[in-house]
Amino acid sequence: MTPHIEAQVGDYAEDILLPGDPMRAEWIAETFLDNVKVVNRVRGATGLTGTYKGRHVSVQATGMGMPSAAIYINELLMEYGVTRLIRVGTCGGLNAEYKVRDIVLAQAASTNSIQNAALFGQYQFASVANFELLRRAAAEAERAGLRTVVGGIVTDDNFYDPLGGAPYEVLQKHGTVAVEMETAALYTIAARYGAKALTIATISDCLITHEQLSADDREASLVEMVTLALETLG
Repeated sequence: MTPHIEAQVGDYAEDILLPGDPMRAEWIAETFLDNVKVVNRVRGATGLTGTYKGRHVSVQATGMGMPSAAIYINELLMEYGVTRLIRVGTCGGLNAEYKVRDIVLAQAASTNSIQNAALFGQYQFASVANFELLRRAAAEAERAGLRTVVGGIVTDDNFYDPLGGAPYEVLQKHGTVAVEMETAALYTIAARYGAKALTIATISDCLITHEQLSADDREASLVEMVTLALETLG
């Protein structure tokens, strides 16, 4: 047990999906997994383990933002033997070329978070995906005929921009395709422990065109995204 996870050693599979939302974690388990067992309820951060096509897979909610995600990722890697982690979530598109429902495979994650700045000092650490998982996801997406984008994203500490303006303009000019709130922590911590990590995220809204997914389209898109993640781990 850890301060934030009540599971016993062995309760989590080596492969794990990391949504932010506890309700989404439960939905993933109910929709895709068999023989599901709840392994964590501490602070409402639901963790579950089941099987997908006969293989053990876990799902753990991480909450929103790098500080919350970092707690669960650290504890899963330090104490529970997790070796491959895929974040499954949504993101905001930063390029009008990419549409809502497109699936982003995050090759790297820039960030404005103080976490990495405090940790690395004079260095700007490159938070990158595991190439094996990225390559498998890209190949599986192509096989399944999914619209995917492989590129850099930005992990932002702020959901709302209190100053207004165009905070992502310089990132857009350098090819950044989307914004979300957890991936830089995932990639950095996975690198520290020698684990394999990838973010697969559906574009739920575009900050350029202001297009947004409807509730029905969002659900259908998440099915494609989670299926892609599970097949990537296969």
